[in-house]
Amino acid sequence: MILVVMGVSGVGKTTVGKILSQQTGWPFYDADDFHSPENVAKMRSGIALTDADRWPWLDRLNALLRDADQRGQSAVLACSALKQKYRDRLARELREIRWVHLEGSFELIKARLDARKGHYMTAQLLQSQFAALEPPINALRIEVTGDPATMARDILATLPAPRPGLPT
Repeated sequence: MILVVMGVSGVGKTTVGKILSQQTGWPFYDADDFHSPENVAKMRSGIALTDADRWPWLDRLNALLRDADQRGQSAVLACSALKQKYRDRLARELREIRWVHLEGSFELIKARLDARKGHYMTAQLLQSQFAALEPPINALRIEVTGDPATMARDILATLPAPRPGLPT
């Protein structure tokens, strides 16, 4: 199973994804680590990425996930996946993919981004992310007002039994 933790920047995708990885024993991948240097430079400068910027990035992520899936491995991916066409690209040729949409108010997420240091995604791009977001239809929706450990527990509880990392 491929579990994708998605949402706008600042919702806690990486934090929750790492907890899920620790609890399941599945490898964790942060989509941010797979951006090209050019994409990072654009975002650091406050320039939103275009679809043309995203396609090679999404294809790299899909190849990574397909490789895991073909080897019978599960994985956790933290990725914005804001539009349906991006999710479709990520999911190509995968046998089982589950979407977890972390969501919160603009004000809450902006406050988190304003407090975050050392990340290339700036609060000024947040409005463009909210504008681009196409909420997924078939996803588990998790409100980000709780603590990350509780969110991860709630996500794990939705996985089919036997739940990885949990007693059966």
